[in-house]
Amino acid sequence: MSELLWGKPSLPSRGPKPAVTLAGIAEAGIRIADAEGLDAVSMQRIAGELPVTKMALYRYVPGKTELIAVMSDLAMGAPPDRPDLPWREALHAWAMDLYDGFTRHPWLLLSTVGRRLLGPNELAWIERGLAALTGTGLTGGEQMDSILVVTSHVRNIAQQSTTFPGHTTGLTEEDMQESLTQILTTEAARFPHLTTALRTAAGSENQGLEFGLQRILDGLELLISGRKASTSPH
Repeated sequence: MSELLWGKPSLPSRGPKPAVTLAGIAEAGIRIADAEGLDAVSMQRIAGELPVTKMALYRYVPGKTELIAVMSDLAMGAPPDRPDLPWREALHAWAMDLYDGFTRHPWLLLSTVGRRLLGPNELAWIERGLAALTGTGLTGGEQMDSILVVTSHVRNIAQQSTTFPGHTTGLTEEDMQESLTQILTTEAARFPHLTTALRTAAGSENQGLEFGLQRILDGLELLISGRKASTSPH
């Protein structure tokens, strides 16, 4: 699988010119996953999208597991370049870019978990996040843990605010808010704290993304400031 992810597929060197490429196969899979969800992706479906038979696809990729890995790395793409930002602004921009990627391709929230081989784009995202923390005084382990915490927060908010293709509940955000408002109107005495909080709440649907991210960055700033203070000469 590593050869597929790193652009070194072993294809026959003889015979007619291939009708498709590995990238073309992955792009077809991405289109299907974006429209219908990850479960809809199959070698048969992809063959129907391309000028090639299902069996011919196996010349390029051994099976669905490997295909999903290539699709995921391709869909993530390279992280946007945002040079010359202070560490806090750089890490904030990195997190928001990551969130945008998850909302463009919600199935990535399912395909990029667990133990698996990592491709060049996914590693580039990690590299870019760590670059933001270079020079802050944090150890390598602390930098990695910081990226893990930020990523976990972004993933959680994206998962809560995303409707996965193929798994829709049939409700819009407005439907959910209206239903909750109606319930709390009649059940305010039963849920007094929730009712009060919602009445005074204001902001966008993803307010929790920004709130949590700023609190994480606040904590890192305290750690970084304390580290610099303890190592500076007196």
